[in-house]
Amino acid sequence: MQLHNKVNKDVLKERLKQEPFKRLTLSFYRYVIIADAQSMRDRLYLMWNNLNIFGRVYIAREGINAQISVPEQNWEAFVTQLYAFEEFNQVPFKMAVEDDGKSFYKLIVRIRERIVADGLPDDAYDVTNVGTHLDAKSWNLAMETPGAVVVDMRNHYESEVGHFEGAVLPDADTFKQELELVTDLLKGKESEKVLLYCTGGIRCEKASAYLRHQGFQDVNQLHGGIIAYASEIKEKGLVSKFHGKNFVFDERLGERITDEIISNCHQCGMPCDSHTNCANPDCHLLFIQCESCASKYQGCCTPACQGILLLPIDQQIVLRKGKTKENAHAVYKSRLRPKLI
Repeated sequence: MQLHNKVNKDVLKERLKQEPFKRLTLSFYRYVIIADAQSMRDRLYLMWNNLNIFGRVYIAREGINAQISVPEQNWEAFVTQLYAFEEFNQVPFKMAVEDDGKSFYKLIVRIRERIVADGLPDDAYDVTNVGTHLDAKSWNLAMETPGAVVVDMRNHYESEVGHFEGAVLPDADTFKQELELVTDLLKGKESEKVLLYCTGGIRCEKASAYLRHQGFQDVNQLHGGIIAYASEIKEKGLVSKFHGKNFVFDERLGERITDEIISNCHQCGMPCDSHTNCANPDCHLLFIQCESCASKYQGCCTPACQGILLLPIDQQIVLRKGKTKENAHAVYKSRLRPKLI
C-alpha cells in the first residue's frame, strides 16, 4: 500500500493549476499524547489522500501540527473524520487570510521527535503550563499596558517582512535558538507583562510554558497567532497593530495583513516584501527579491547562481557531485543576504 507521493512535482503543480474546484487553506495544531505516532500517521495519510487533501503535517508523541488545503466539496467529510479521533476532537482551525487554493500541491505527513523542536528533554519543563490566551481586542489593549514587552517568536526572515509595533525581533534561525535568546533578552523583566506571538500560535504555546518555568509571572500569547488576529481585526473592525506581511510556510510564502511594505529587496534595496527561493536548485536560498531583480537575475540570488542555472542540466549535475554541507553553495535561509550582490 502506497503511503507517500511518487509523482514529479512539476506534474503535480500543473494538475493543481488545472483543478476546476476551490480549495480551503488552513492550519491547526494540538499538544496531545499520541501513543502510536506511526499508526496515526498512516491512518491520516490514507484518509486525507482519499479526500484529495494537500499539505504538510508533522506528528509526534506530543501532538500534531498541520498546514493543509482541502477541496471545498470535501470540507464536511474532512471535519467529520478528523473530529472522530479523540485526540483531535473539536480542534480549532485557523483559515488562511489570502487563499487562492494554490498553497500546497501534494500531501506530506511525517513523524517528528517534536512538532516544534526545542532541543530540550521531555522533563525540562511542563509544556501544558502555558500563558494566558488573548484574542485580538485583548491583545491590542495589552500592548498599551505600560512596560509591556511584545516578543516575536518567529525566525528572523519571518519578522523581517511583518511584525507588531515595537516588538522584540530576535535574530534567530530556529525556535530552539530563540528560546534561549528570548530568555536572555528578557532578563530583569520577570515581573513585566510579556506578550508572545507567532504565525498560528503553536510556537507560543511552548514558549509561554518555557518562560513561566523560567520565572516570568505574567506571560500572555496571541490566541491563534497572526493568522487568527488578521481575521479578527477584519471581522470586528479593529485597528491592526501588526504591520506588513505574515510569512507562511507554503507555496505562497506570505499573506498580506496591511498595505505597508516594511522590508527591502536584498539585491537592489528597493521596498519589497516578496520572498522567493533561488532558482538555482543547488542553492535554493530564501531571500527577498523585487520583480525587477527577478527578471535581471532570472530568479537567482547571485550572478554566480545565475551562471549555474544557465548551464546545461548535465553540467549542473556534475557540479553538484561531491558537494557536502560544508562546501555547498546552499546556506541556511537568508544568512547570505549581506553579500548577495
